[in-house]
Amino acid sequence: MVIISCILAAIAGLILALAHALVSRRLQSSADNRTGRIRNDLPGTDCGLCSYEGCYHFAKALAEGKTDPAVCLTITSTALHQIAETMGMTPAKAEPMMAVVHCKGGLHEARQRAHYAGLHDCWAAIIAGNGDMECIDGCLGLETCVAACPFGAITVNKNRIAAVDQERCTGCGRCIAACPRRLIELVPRIHKIYLACSNHDRGARVKRYCTAGCTACTLCVKATPSGAITIEDNLPRLDYSHGENFVPAAYKCPSNSFVDLVKARPKVNISPTCTGCGECIPSCPVEAITGDPGQRHVIDKEKCIGCGICLNVCRFHAISLWGGLGYRKESVKRGRR
Repeated sequence: MVIISCILAAIAGLILALAHALVSRRLQSSADNRTGRIRNDLPGTDCGLCSYEGCYHFAKALAEGKTDPAVCLTITSTALHQIAETMGMTPAKAEPMMAVVHCKGGLHEARQRAHYAGLHDCWAAIIAGNGDMECIDGCLGLETCVAACPFGAITVNKNRIAAVDQERCTGCGRCIAACPRRLIELVPRIHKIYLACSNHDRGARVKRYCTAGCTACTLCVKATPSGAITIEDNLPRLDYSHGENFVPAAYKCPSNSFVDLVKARPKVNISPTCTGCGECIPSCPVEAITGDPGQRHVIDKEKCIGCGICLNVCRFHAISLWGGLGYRKESVKRGRR
């Protein structure tokens, strides 16, 4: 009986081992199939920003349920949904980001203190003598960030300033580490205004070597009563989580240190339903609204900057924005202040 029991136990163990092997092979085959399908949907750049060695290893981790497809910063919305369908999950995409360069003090705006003739690399210029510009916080223009971008989204313009093509930029962030002066930052793509200066000097000292440099005058702070702009180390810091569009701040800047990617802001229009309550008049940062109490108010289109603040003030929804938005790669200096 003992021998028979041992034989039966051995047979049962063998059957269980065979069943486990078959199930494991089937599961492994299923995981391999999912890995292949997911790998085909990924960008294929092998940038490593997901913390995995490449797209294959990231796809394998996705198939095994160890990570989320939204970790990939360069994934498209279509690919995200296809991968989510393969994995049997609901897609969740992080807020799209874009890279911006916090400097616009090129050869036309900033003063050169020397002529650099070394290696065409920003890190080399820093080691050699901290660059050839008077501003020690500005763009060196030696294309180190250009080489770091796997999508060809960064170029150095004729003014020797790094410029980001927002249509090509995926928000991967590789350019951030490439810049020795940390001039590049990722901001939400929905926002179109950012500060293009990293200089920590202030006042007349800045103006001695850069006409586009921020002087820490705080006018942008005063133009943003929500508190979305604060001054830290003589430099404005924009908090995009407040939902501000920063149009008044950019308009009020006497140094034109902000970049507005919108080339044509819409203008405000007040409809006949206006009751003339007057609440919109004090809200306008450029005093573009006028009118007598009880009468339909009017907008001075020449003064209106399209910030939209008055829309939220009007209780009767009599104000609207008219006109389309367009986007530009470089800022255009406004002719009025």
